[in-house]
Amino acid sequence: MTKIVNHWIGGKTVEGASGTHGPVTDPATGEVTTKVAFASVDEVDAAVAAAKQAFATWGQSSLAQRTSILFRFRALLDAHRDEIAELITAEHGKVHSDALGEVARGLEIVDLACGISVQLKGELSTQVASRVDVSSIRQPLGVVAGITPFNFPAMVPMWMFPLAIACGNTFVLKPSEKDPSASVRLAELLAEAGLPDGVFNVVHGDKVAVDRLLEHPDVKAVSFVGSTPIARYIHSTASANGKRVQALGGAKNHMLVLPDADLDAAADAAVSAAYGSAGERCMAISAVVAVGAIGDELVQKIRERAEKIKIGPGNDPTSEMGPLITKVHRDKVATYVEGAAAEGAEVVLDGTGYTVDGFENGHWIGISLLDKVPTSAKAYQDEIFGPVLCVLRTETYEEALDIVNASPFGNGTAIFTRDGGAARRFQLEVEAGMVGVNVPIPVPVGYHSFGGWKDSLFGDHHIYGNDGTHFYTRGKVVTTRWPDPADAPVGVDLGFPRNH
Repeated sequence: MTKIVNHWIGGKTVEGASGTHGPVTDPATGEVTTKVAFASVDEVDAAVAAAKQAFATWGQSSLAQRTSILFRFRALLDAHRDEIAELITAEHGKVHSDALGEVARGLEIVDLACGISVQLKGELSTQVASRVDVSSIRQPLGVVAGITPFNFPAMVPMWMFPLAIACGNTFVLKPSEKDPSASVRLAELLAEAGLPDGVFNVVHGDKVAVDRLLEHPDVKAVSFVGSTPIARYIHSTASANGKRVQALGGAKNHMLVLPDADLDAAADAAVSAAYGSAGERCMAISAVVAVGAIGDELVQKIRERAEKIKIGPGNDPTSEMGPLITKVHRDKVATYVEGAAAEGAEVVLDGTGYTVDGFENGHWIGISLLDKVPTSAKAYQDEIFGPVLCVLRTETYEEALDIVNASPFGNGTAIFTRDGGAARRFQLEVEAGMVGVNVPIPVPVGYHSFGGWKDSLFGDHHIYGNDGTHFYTRGKVVTTRWPDPADAPVGVDLGFPRNH
């Protein structure tokens, strides 16, 4: 019997009533293993109503109550990390070690939320005028929503809801319909930790569910991670409906390799960053810019390492890279490699014909490496979201920097060099929100915020860190004057007589 993933509303599983379901496949076999219920407008409204009702008490709850629940949730999440990783592998396809890493990075934000008290501290200025004090406080917004992508079905929701809940908001999550099970398991663990009913809700679905969240008058803010076209739509639509929005879009992350770099370290980093999680991550390095005469040697070193990667089912402990999420996506990724030569690139490795014995119907694609890629090629211009690495050649640092800064994306970037002056100059001159120096995937730790520039971010706030706390709260300033007791009328006084 096919498994069915239902909604989580008001602290319990709620069977889908719309009659519409979506297929969830095992990417390693191509087999439909699960059906996920798609929410109607009425079902989204029910989730928002549950969240609104819960906010009446949760928004007034003490910091101690909120953080104690999150501490219990953290312990449960830690104890069940293998189970959650297995759910991710079964529906996304990434190898188990990648899935465990995803859970670990989500735990970082839970850690941050457990210590939210410091970030929520207000400010006080006394005696700004005679007997006048001014204080600043931060208060929760109300019902907030998160719309999350398929590539990190546990981590990205945990970039959002722990901070939102810790700040006193209630949350409605619309996860990707391609791999929905992890989000429901997180909801169950939150309930087990003692989170009151309605504080965290999950509705599955497609554009119907998304659009209803964007227009619902009781949803005060929307967080989104996904592609740039959808991020732009989310931002414009939710903003038009008066909501606060943070919408993180796509990327084309460049890694500059200067002539003085350790080429073995750079090649190791390029392979890990380009092909890890099958390239299905917004912080993947998809373009290496080789500066000077090192290009041939660097490409050879990358090739040697890439050819040794073992591709197979994510639940096979020997696999280093799994399949892509769907056959449609696999076929789209392949077109970039198949058309690369005609656009002037040199195809060093072509993974489009790859398959795995015994799993012939899986969504397989092998490692692809393209060299001497012109900036006019589609493989360079588009966010491929697959295991395809482009190598570009330049003569100078300045030329390389111009290539990076001309990109419409500005998510993450990296430079590999032994020259501190060059690295310092790069981090100041490059137009990207996250920079790595001899670090290929510069995803910030939980207490620093994640976010890009240009078409990689729509909205004023980055995600998690201090920006996350500010996004999920709003400031209020209180100016107070109290009369001095000495000025009060004497009236009845049962104390000692005044003698001064």
